[in-house]
Amino acid sequence: MSAVGLPPGVVLLERGWLSSNNIVLLGNGEAAVVDSGYWTHAAQTIDLVERVAQGRAMTTLVNTHLHSDHCGGNAALQAAHPALRTLIPPGQAAAVRDWDPVALSHEPTGQACPAFRFDDVLVPGTAVRLGAADWEVHAAPGHDPHSVILFEPASRTAISADALWENGFGIVFPELEGERAFEEVSATLDLIERLSPRLVLPGHGRAFTGVAEALARARSRLAAYVADPRRHAAHAAKVLLKFKLLELQQVRRADFLTWAENAAYLRLVHERFASGMPLAEWVDALLRDLAASGALREENGALTNA
Repeated sequence: MSAVGLPPGVVLLERGWLSSNNIVLLGNGEAAVVDSGYWTHAAQTIDLVERVAQGRAMTTLVNTHLHSDHCGGNAALQAAHPALRTLIPPGQAAAVRDWDPVALSHEPTGQACPAFRFDDVLVPGTAVRLGAADWEVHAAPGHDPHSVILFEPASRTAISADALWENGFGIVFPELEGERAFEEVSATLDLIERLSPRLVLPGHGRAFTGVAEALARARSRLAAYVADPRRHAAHAAKVLLKFKLLELQQVRRADFLTWAENAAYLRLVHERFASGMPLAEWVDALLRDLAASGALREENGALTNA
């Protein structure tokens, strides 16, 4: 639980990288939650947010975007709190209403997310009451074309999701699909700079106040990706592999290779950025890079998360 410099009634639950952070906002007798983590951590998410709520009614669940690590606990939270009002960004409302795990990216990335309902959408340019304050909703495309960030002007607190971390930002998924989105990342960083937050609560990692420095690091990373999109693609592929290993913790190498070779998103990245190398060899090289960086261990034909 992170509490450094947080405004009253705002609690950041810093999670591991398989689950996004949860932000709990406390009001008069009620509580709201921003993002719900990955589905395998749902029971832990419910326990954590209920402990913070301390008996307050859980009234609102907000998703900054609909990647599985940010909305995977939605269904469990809704089951535990049937009156919970769920708000999502508008861009994928139809995909949630019709429950299309392909359009939502869950199936192509080889991830999972139990189906959930939503009650309304977060409209950029408006504000939403969460806890004891009104939070501005701002469109934040780049990492995800439908993502939003939330900003509370009185305390100058930004909930940045994966648009800005203390050391970078999330994979720019549209770029992997052949759409121009690095420019959108830049525009979203400019937006955060204009908002001039005192404090940023990111989707992953600790809360931070060194916003100018974080923006400079993010822009430096973005410039490197613009100069060499293959570097971004290789990083993205390794993140997807690491994410699955975080979920599984340990798996036979042969089984993991089979999963990777059948993950549609990894096949897409391979076809667009590494088609000169057979898919199996490319995945094998990525796994060797992850092992060399200390992100996994390999023994007796098994891969173990590290």
